Amino acid sequence: MTGFLTSVTSGHGNTRDLKEYHTAAEALTAIKRIYKENSEKVKTRFKAFSEGDKKSPLDVGYYPYLGLEIGPTDINLNSRLAYGNLHSAGFFGTTLTQPELFHSYYLEQIELIIQNHDRPVVVGVSDRPMPLPFVIEKASSNVSGDDVQALQSIFPMPELANINDAIANGIHETEAGAAHPLALFSAERVDYSLLRLFHYTGTSPHHFQRFVLFTNYQRYVDEFIEYGLDQVKNGSEYRAFVEPGNVLTPNPRLTDIDASGEAPHHLPQMPAYHLVRNRHEGITLVNIGVGPSNAKTITDHIAVLRPHCWLMVGHCGGLRRTQRLGDYVLAHAYVREDHVLDEDIHPSVPLPAIAEIQMALTDAVAELSGETTNLKEHFRTGTVYTTDDRDWELRHKELAQRFNQTKAIAIDMESATIAANGFRFRVPYGTLLCVSDKPLHGEIKLPGMANKFYQDRTAKHLRIGIETLRSLRESGIESLHSRKLRSFDEPAFR
Repeated sequence: MTGFLTSVTSGHGNTRDLKEYHTAAEALTAIKRIYKENSEKVKTRFKAFSEGDKKSPLDVGYYPYLGLEIGPTDINLNSRLAYGNLHSAGFFGTTLTQPELFHSYYLEQIELIIQNHDRPVVVGVSDRPMPLPFVIEKASSNVSGDDVQALQSIFPMPELANINDAIANGIHETEAGAAHPLALFSAERVDYSLLRLFHYTGTSPHHFQRFVLFTNYQRYVDEFIEYGLDQVKNGSEYRAFVEPGNVLTPNPRLTDIDASGEAPHHLPQMPAYHLVRNRHEGITLVNIGVGPSNAKTITDHIAVLRPHCWLMVGHCGGLRRTQRLGDYVLAHAYVREDHVLDEDIHPSVPLPAIAEIQMALTDAVAELSGETTNLKEHFRTGTVYTTDDRDWELRHKELAQRFNQTKAIAIDMESATIAANGFRFRVPYGTLLCVSDKPLHGEIKLPGMANKFYQDRTAKHLRIGIETLRSLRESGIESLHSRKLRSFDEPAFR
């Protein structure tokens, strides 16, 4: 049963053509139709513009809108999941984008809110126009410099005032007459990040998987490429392997698509590699390089894809005399001296360890290292100190007391940033590092020592990360999304 609703007085702001849907499949079909119709308006007008029509007006395209109203008796306090549920009465809504890309995610979230509240959702047209660059990625490629002003006078452009993380940061204030947030990100915020992902990683957002590994050394990438190509050549789990330039190597046993893509002349800033599985439940590896700025940037954008978890697997400096090169460090706490997220999440906010990930990492280390009985000999759990100073060793006297006070066992430049953004964006996180040097104790990474270390440990370390993600997926992703990552006033969407 469906029916049209009045828009302006309904509590959903200046939306229009709202229609009720009692099933997620019907609602998503409507969302796809609205998105296609409105994006086609922009594409059609841009085609005319490219062919010389600089004066005709634009039939503006608007993002789809999804919302619902729940009353005091519709609140469900018995849901076993940490998401898909609202805990107060009122109107809730969000704009949506790229429904084909987010098909399985949207379908799951809409199903949950309908089931948990026994209420229909409404779908309609929002009052947020689709900016030209978010509909046509290469909009400027056929436009001369003289036409830029004309282009901007016809088409809506991104409004940075409406592209922010106020909801995720817990500082969003709902305007009078508008609905409360139903999701962490607006359609514009999502589209902004989707464009940035290709820019930074050299691969389309459609290839990203929902289990993510971050690393800070090229050797891990080399091992992942070798592993990934072997999987699609000889395995039966992954459908394809994708490299920068959208270079796709298919698994002929699982798909009939052809190899495609062209390797770029130069690698992007943070190249990404994808082992593709159905429902985006494969593995993505991103080489973020060194430093917290890159770590923040890439997690800011991958977060809109709503991954099930992300892990940092990289190198660190050992801070204890008893550690040896090649030992593993499992972070259970972080000292945040990276500073890049201080304005978004205050350094005093604790970052809780995610028990499911900690246990899966520990089990994977034990299994793949073959050290089930003497695991602690090469495996330490403790605090990781993340700094934004690559030459922190030159401040040894100043930092020695700080290390002692925090009881840190390792230092790096990315792990706390990735964990903090995971906490901020409700993405479960974990860190397993490998000691590559011990500067405080005179063991500095020299070329010969580094090569031997890399050869002995990199492949095993990467495999531990891969097996951890496999274990988490097979154990059931629902248990990953803990309530400890959600506040008391949360949007329903995971």
